[in-house]
Amino acid sequence: MGSRQSTVENMGVSLSLSASIWHGRRVFITGHTGFKGGWLSLWLSSLGAKITGYALAANTEPNYFTAANIGECINSVIADIRDYTCLLEAMRQAQPEIIFHLAAQPLVRRAYRDPRETYETNVMGTVNVLEAARHTPGVHGVVIVTSDKCYENREVNSGYAESDPMGGHDPYSSSKGCAELVTSAFRHSYFSSNAAEVLIASARAGNVIGGGDWSEDRLIPDLLRAFSKNAVALIRNPRAIRPWQHVMEPLCGYIMLAERLLQNDHQFASAWNFGPANTNSVPVAQIADQFCKLWGQQAAWQQDANEHPHETHLLALNSDKVRSQLGWQAILPLNAALALIVDWHTAFARGDDMRTVSLGQIQNYSELATAKLT
Repeated sequence: MGSRQSTVENMGVSLSLSASIWHGRRVFITGHTGFKGGWLSLWLSSLGAKITGYALAANTEPNYFTAANIGECINSVIADIRDYTCLLEAMRQAQPEIIFHLAAQPLVRRAYRDPRETYETNVMGTVNVLEAARHTPGVHGVVIVTSDKCYENREVNSGYAESDPMGGHDPYSSSKGCAELVTSAFRHSYFSSNAAEVLIASARAGNVIGGGDWSEDRLIPDLLRAFSKNAVALIRNPRAIRPWQHVMEPLCGYIMLAERLLQNDHQFASAWNFGPANTNSVPVAQIADQFCKLWGQQAAWQQDANEHPHETHLLALNSDKVRSQLGWQAILPLNAALALIVDWHTAFARGDDMRTVSLGQIQNYSELATAKLT
């Protein structure tokens, strides 16, 4: 695990990050103790937003929320998204202008073990957020984050577009399809007129990877856990093809989308795919091979021969809509995304200040995105 300069930094970007639209904005983020929610909280806080986070305590040790000291830069409310009364009170106290809903039960295999918890959290949690937003004055927009697995997956090569039907073979995927249907129903029932003060959008990303993810049953965390013990990593479905992207990629898109909602641009109150470039949709085995090479120290993997629940073999997103209408696109090649993860965990192992490390990666990425997307 050798040291090297940041991969994004080596790309030679020098533009400054503009924070004007976010400075002083009141933002409510559900799921702020999670991997994606933590990165989003830190990013928006660095832009000057006043963040209130609402979530259960982080459920892994270590975890990104603690490692990057997210709680020191936001107002953190530890509570259950399924508790509507508590959520409504927290939201009204925060008086947010924009809401990002990321709280979820995000694991496919855990959903098989506990489908009731998964549906209660992912479906009724979404209902609670939208209903609370409906009864909280001053909210201008809500971004509901779901998953690429919300689609009725027919295992075809073409990526799924926003107009494709919702579905889901397993409880997790189905719950995300349900969350999208809930979002659409609320949008059309309560927020559809041209005079609507609250604009509702949903966002679907691919398989998100990045530094600070220690979740169970996810490829990169599973590899990291094995490597830390000098063990061979076991992989369930090495031939499965997924749309891989670094966590900063979709978060950049969510932030851009939220900005348009804050500007009361009604055409953005709809569903959006924030998927990676086609070259980043590759088999699990290819990701594992590249990560082992970057990690070094004789890192290795092999296929897990045990029986496992059904998981989709092929999944891809069509992001034409977001590229043409919002101006967003994924910009990190796969090797750069993986190198950023190795950089982050190398710094963590050294005992570095991980908030500073994370902010450095966010700054470098933001400068690159500014250069690429404007």
